[in-house]
Amino acid sequence: MSNNISTVRQHLLDTLADLRNRENPMEVERARAVADVARVLVDSAKVEVDFIRATDATGSGFLQQPEHRAAPAPELPTPVASKSDIERTPTGLVHRIKG
Repeated sequence: MSNNISTVRQHLLDTLADLRNRENPMEVERARAVADVARVLVDSAKVEVDFIRATDATGSGFLQQPEHRAAPAPELPTPVASKSDIERTPTGLVHRIKG
């Protein structure tokens, strides 16, 4: 089991599911205890974020980076336009794409 914010979120979602289970519901007091502990963890994560910002750190073990990052979008080619491709009109400029 890893101890990070993702684990906390999963436990909270599991607790919510147990509370909603009509056949075997979780006791309300136990759910409150889970929520209280989660609140303390989230508050400590806020302090950790403030510390990371104040020290210019790149991260922490609790607030881990997402495992799957999307690849950066490819750079678009710089358009090359000649003066003959651009026409000045009374309302502005019109660029004609040749092709």
